Amino acid sequence: KFLLVKALQKGGHIVGVGGDGANDAPALRQAQMGIAVSTATDVAKSAAGIVLTEPGLGGVVAAVTEGRTTFQRILTYTLRSITHKINQVLFLAAGLVLTGHAVLTPTLMVLMMVTGDFLAMSSSTDNVRPSPKPSIWHIRNITLAGTAMGAADLLFCVACLAAGKFALALDIAELQTLAVVTLVFSGQAVLYVVRERDHFWSSVPSRWLLASSVIDTGIVAVLAAGGIVMHALPLAIIAGLFFAACTFAFVLDIVKLAMFRRFAVG
Repeated sequence: KFLLVKALQKGGHIVGVGGDGANDAPALRQAQMGIAVSTATDVAKSAAGIVLTEPGLGGVVAAVTEGRTTFQRILTYTLRSITHKINQVLFLAAGLVLTGHAVLTPTLMVLMMVTGDFLAMSSSTDNVRPSPKPSIWHIRNITLAGTAMGAADLLFCVACLAAGKFALALDIAELQTLAVVTLVFSGQAVLYVVRERDHFWSSVPSRWLLASSVIDTGIVAVLAAGGIVMHALPLAIIAGLFFAACTFAFVLDIVKLAMFRRFAVG
């Protein structure tokens, strides 16, 4: 009779248990992670959280690896969401102070949300490296790290808007276009930075993620240059914003690593 773990306890609670017989079902049900082997009875399988479909322990290793991979993808999504929410809300307020007008029209907000959601969905297919150690949620630390990166993102976006107003003397319609292009391009930088726990160039993104980035930036650049659903901007300014966002990615990467070390994120 195979018995992986009969009673592994932590703080009086059954953390993990494995078995195959009907007498193992109560423990399998009570455990945070019950594992039933491939030859287990129907009662044991129905009570378990995981059912191995093949003999041996290879399924346990695969389940742990897949779980840690999923954790990393969720962590990327969470960090990106925190960073974006902080930046977008405060950027609208900063834009109102700088220009005296709303820097995003409803149409531009919809466009920005669609491109952002498309990129976020493609990140679920990204190549990630599972953590070598058990992954634990530290919501406070993750929030603090995301807040710091959101502040850096906000400074970048406000600096671009201020440069458009004071250095380039753009009117309000052109500033609105500049604002949405800046947010989309900086959003790309943020995602590529937070997807990796080390330097963002340490791993290769998935093909779907790269394709969505090309499509997102291409659509926004074409609309902005052609003056479609927004006021036209010179192509030189759009290209300048793109290269500025690429440079910002390296700066944000430094902030990220410092925050990850400080708050033990990853």
